[in-house]
Amino acid sequence: MNQSFLDALRARVLICDGAMGTQLYARGVFLNRAFEDLNLTEADMVVGVHQAYLRAGAEIIETNTFGANRLKLASFGLAEKVHAINLAGARIARHAARDAAWVAGSIGPLGVRVEPWGKTGLDEAQTIFAEQAAGLAEGGVDLFVLETFRDVNEIGAAIHAIRSVSDRPIVAMLTTAEDGNTLDGTPVEQFGPQLVEFGADVLGVNCSVGPAAMLDTIERLAKAVPGALLAAMPNAGKPRDVDGRNLYLCSPDYMASYARRFAGAGVRLIGGCCGTTPDHVKQIAHAVHALSPAVPAASAVADVAPDAPPRVSPVPVEAKSQLSNALRRGRFVTGIELVPPAGFGHDRIVEQAREARINGLDVVLVSDGSGSRARMSALASAVTVEQVAGAETILQYCCRDHSLHAMQADLLGAHALGLRNLLLVTGRPLRHSEYPDATAVFDVDSIGLTNVAARFNRGEDVGGQPIGQPTAFHVGVAANPTAVMPDRELSRYRYKVEAGAEFVVMGPIYDVDALRQFLEDTAGQRVPVIAVVRAFETARQAEQLANEEPGVSVPESLVQRMAEAERVGHVAEEALAIARELVVAIRPLVAGIIVAGAGGRVGAALDILGALTNASSIRTDDAPAGAVRRQVAVS
Repeated sequence: MNQSFLDALRARVLICDGAMGTQLYARGVFLNRAFEDLNLTEADMVVGVHQAYLRAGAEIIETNTFGANRLKLASFGLAEKVHAINLAGARIARHAARDAAWVAGSIGPLGVRVEPWGKTGLDEAQTIFAEQAAGLAEGGVDLFVLETFRDVNEIGAAIHAIRSVSDRPIVAMLTTAEDGNTLDGTPVEQFGPQLVEFGADVLGVNCSVGPAAMLDTIERLAKAVPGALLAAMPNAGKPRDVDGRNLYLCSPDYMASYARRFAGAGVRLIGGCCGTTPDHVKQIAHAVHALSPAVPAASAVADVAPDAPPRVSPVPVEAKSQLSNALRRGRFVTGIELVPPAGFGHDRIVEQAREARINGLDVVLVSDGSGSRARMSALASAVTVEQVAGAETILQYCCRDHSLHAMQADLLGAHALGLRNLLLVTGRPLRHSEYPDATAVFDVDSIGLTNVAARFNRGEDVGGQPIGQPTAFHVGVAANPTAVMPDRELSRYRYKVEAGAEFVVMGPIYDVDALRQFLEDTAGQRVPVIAVVRAFETARQAEQLANEEPGVSVPESLVQRMAEAERVGHVAEEALAIARELVVAIRPLVAGIIVAGAGGRVGAALDILGALTNASSIRTDDAPAGAVRRQVAVS
């Protein structure tokens, strides 16, 4: 093309192509294949799709590289072919377009969560995006199209990555819901200016919704970023399941009618996403070419700005809960772990919690009992314990089984029902299940969820939108002093504290030296540590934990003691003695101890914790705050 892409876009509305995946699927490519690998194995098929869109009137064609990043290709065993696939994709499109159309390098999201919601760092994401962009640039693309992103942080990383390898124009598009917010909840009034700040040349929305809802979003985007070059690439309506296939039922004429409306709203780049075919593009091109160049509608409303959210004051830590107040004042706390009941009968857990409260324990840790068995949720169990038994709880909430939207809903509901103390954990993959087809979600990990809770405490959701009054969550996280990969565990612990963790729960602890070392290594993070002590149930369990459980360190001396106790018939007594010794040894290092296991028997927990009273060097009453803080400063 003789004219540059951006100059042409400023002069008139340009037509982009439609869905690549839809056309490849229609040509018989199974969904379990990596469509991008066809650049190396079935180049003629990809060329055929490009040519069909060019004949329909497309002035820009996108490379068949939407998912050609290292992470997505790895699931197909193609991680080492990133450069080759992207290079081939660009050259195939260049060959098809020749000098009659611009070639856009298509880049989609990584398929994993990036910080602050996931464990993939922004620097790591930039490296992955830069690798893909380098192959596309070498192949001769005229511009880059970032499409179907849901996370503003991730698309920002992609823009920075492209800028590190190329100065070609960038079209940056997020996918939105019908309310005009990204799928993570960021409003268009917020992400529009952010895309400009990141350095995008053209900004817009694509995928997810049909043209009607997208038009509303585009009109808001034009107001939020007056004078910006805008792009709109909707799906051909919402998919409908017909005999197991997703069919998009918007007609070409209907899409064309909205193309005219997009142009009237100031959009300069119009194309299609899922379900869009060459027939749709042909009608879109006819409709747009019949119009005179559109004047961006945003210019008429340049002085309109969204109202700033009201300022809120976070709740002080000491005012969040009795537990947070005790830890803040340096008072040593004790508690017991209880597991949600199977079924819906809650009498037993209520009675156990009531007994714990009456006997002076500060808190009940309600563990996440989700897994293979049908149990009451930890959230419902914790609410029941607090409302019926009158005991304060720590709700262990597991990321594994919930999407980000579901987790936000659960936490807000938990707060409304009076829960304040959270223990946020990622959760392990299901290993033993009575339901072999059960799946896990793992949308975000505990670091991401800690960021969510911290934002709630500042009065905003993950999209930065106000939620009204801030929550008062006392945010706790887990850490394992005997993790298989200690450096990674230390790093994750630090990230959790940076994200907003206010206390940490460690354990079960059997190796006191390992706990002491972990606390020394994390001395810079001053959040209180609560240790979990779990009594052995059998000698075989002690042996199994020592040899089969990843991340659990049981000293050989304890295994031998349990084996000898089994030989003489004193297993229960020895298990109790070991647990009592552990709480005494751990006490000077931490801010509190929770006893786990023992079937929730409060008497056993009290017996174990009773060792603290009998230890002459330990104070269990309210010691002066300064003295206790010196004991727990390493946390």
